[in-house]
Amino acid sequence: MKSLVLAEKPSVARDLARVLGCNQKHKSYIEGNQYVVTWALGHLIELKMPEHYDKRYQTWNLEDLPIIPDHMGLKVIKQTSHQYKAVEQLLNRNDINEVIIATDAGREGELVARWILEKSKSRKPIKRLWISSQTDKAIRDGFKQLKPGKQYEALYHSAVCRAEADWLIGLNVSRALTTKYKDPLSAGRVQTPTLAMMIERENEINKFVPKEYWTLQASVGPLTAEWEHNGEKRIFSKEKAEEIQAKIPAQKAILKSVDRKKKTDQQPMPYDLTELQRDANKRFGFSAKKTLNVLQGLYEQHKLVTYPRTDSRYLTTDMEATMADRLQGIASGYKDEVRPALNQKGKVLARRVFNNEKVTDHHAIIPTEERLHLGDLSPDERRLYDLVVRRFLALFYPAYEYETIHAIFEVNGETLSARETNILDLGYKKVLGKDDDDSKAKQNLGQLSKGQAYNVSSASTTKKLTEPPLRFSEADILAKMEKYGLGTPATRAEIIERLITSEAVERQNGRLFPTKKGKQLIDLVNDELTSPELTAKWEKELEQIARGNGNPKVFKEKIRKQTAQLVSEIKASDKSYRAHNLTGSKCPECGSFLKERKTKEGRILVCSSMDCGFRKHKDPKLSQRRCPQCHKRMEIHNGKAGVYFQCRPCNIVEKADEKKKAVSKREERKLAQKYSPEESAFGTSLGDLLKAALEDKK
Repeated sequence: MKSLVLAEKPSVARDLARVLGCNQKHKSYIEGNQYVVTWALGHLIELKMPEHYDKRYQTWNLEDLPIIPDHMGLKVIKQTSHQYKAVEQLLNRNDINEVIIATDAGREGELVARWILEKSKSRKPIKRLWISSQTDKAIRDGFKQLKPGKQYEALYHSAVCRAEADWLIGLNVSRALTTKYKDPLSAGRVQTPTLAMMIERENEINKFVPKEYWTLQASVGPLTAEWEHNGEKRIFSKEKAEEIQAKIPAQKAILKSVDRKKKTDQQPMPYDLTELQRDANKRFGFSAKKTLNVLQGLYEQHKLVTYPRTDSRYLTTDMEATMADRLQGIASGYKDEVRPALNQKGKVLARRVFNNEKVTDHHAIIPTEERLHLGDLSPDERRLYDLVVRRFLALFYPAYEYETIHAIFEVNGETLSARETNILDLGYKKVLGKDDDDSKAKQNLGQLSKGQAYNVSSASTTKKLTEPPLRFSEADILAKMEKYGLGTPATRAEIIERLITSEAVERQNGRLFPTKKGKQLIDLVNDELTSPELTAKWEKELEQIARGNGNPKVFKEKIRKQTAQLVSEIKASDKSYRAHNLTGSKCPECGSFLKERKTKEGRILVCSSMDCGFRKHKDPKLSQRRCPQCHKRMEIHNGKAGVYFQCRPCNIVEKADEKKKAVSKREERKLAQKYSPEESAFGTSLGDLLKAALEDKK
């Protein structure tokens, strides 16, 4: 008899099969003497859509809402049905006596596998492979310590509750808003409060009134000091600033106190996903989604880092024995940094990192013992890997020790202060880098003694304006989402991208700007849905269910009641909405006004009528071909001689096929598909469920 191993992706399945000695390759699986390894393609199963319960739901009508099935059914995703059928056949083989779930070790990974088993009505015993890295050693060790499937049933129930909640609330509220206000409007239990936080910041910026203030600097003997009063260095009166400036020069400054403090900064903990996304955004401008994608490659393809979708920054105590091997793995690229750690036999100095109670499903993101070959990594992979490695190496270095000195002078009734920082032991900053403050000129405040007098040779003021708060960067909004428990480390990046693709938010120069559509949407959506606290409460309940301490049935019933209430409120609302992108042009087919939309392929015009499907490109369509001179994407055109490409800034024109004078209509269509591919996605998240439907409404 054999075990069927179900992986989430073909690439992971191939690695598992190789380690398990399976070498008989088939189209949909790889077989060996003991194991048969197959795979999903992301999700193979999803929740049924409304039209699968009743065909009348194919047309969106406000009167039909809310749509709340008594029991939510499953369906095979059409695009990957071939792979599902292959897995189903394997599950029914007489020589398969058990299933080993080897999908990603998390809530969504559990859902991928369990829905396949439920849809296929498989009753075979289940075991679970639960590993945090994809190295050969981790896989071998994992198969020696397979867990009983029953141990993860609570995690599966939590995943089902999350999926059904997103379906019920997101789909019903989005349909209600879209049909009532006749414009594609998307809302959800996580994306809406996230948008609300951005709108709140935008309101703060708009209400902000700048105020003038002055700061004062004075030369006190060989030192530079600043005016200060009760910790405030700003003077909000021009007259007062001028008065202080006039009374200080040519006076004696008496040193009233010198406060010296020795301080210690402990080594920073390794990264969890959200913290890594924040740092990558600050350092490299990476979006949260890009960080996750690059990190996934380092995990799956290169096997250089541990499981990415973690919310823990701690390690388990049994991992201490693996530290030396991990150091040896990274040594080829970090020889000088690794040497001190290896000299102390891989002993971790930051002992607090080992804490079993603070490790949830997965420990922090750290390097694996896999041998590093830097040449195999892309520039982006190198940057991200460098962050992970240096944060890991900091654990083996001593704490950063420094001394702060604060000198306070009294001059003619006014207070001047000077500060400086002196490094005592650079510690872990040898691998992380110094603070900006470390490079400032030293004033040798430590040589001062109380009661000394100094001449004040000059004083000057600088006029400034108070500044409004900045719009959120992705690092900022990720921190806010984490604070309120909005989403999970695995879903936060997708939430941000969904707000952008739904045109509620724009990304400009690394900052997130709410659009006119987003601002109106927050006014229209239910107040309850905009509250981060409510959504955080739901996430906490899902976490309790995952740990076996919550009741899935009670949660689902609560969500159903909530859905009915939210739809009822939208139906009764007397608020109005005007599409932000309406133009003065009318649709040639139905006479309704056209709307202008920005897409990856340029601007397009679409009919504002929900019943009309007219659309056309306003700008020339952009191809995937790059200009040989400026490397920007070239426009794609259909001329008398067929398809050609043009870069307007460089005035470069290229034929689609230099070898042929003309191309057939069929070849033109192929070229258009090749150079302007349509993005397709499928899955079970709310964004996936609503994306296609909302696109049709546009």
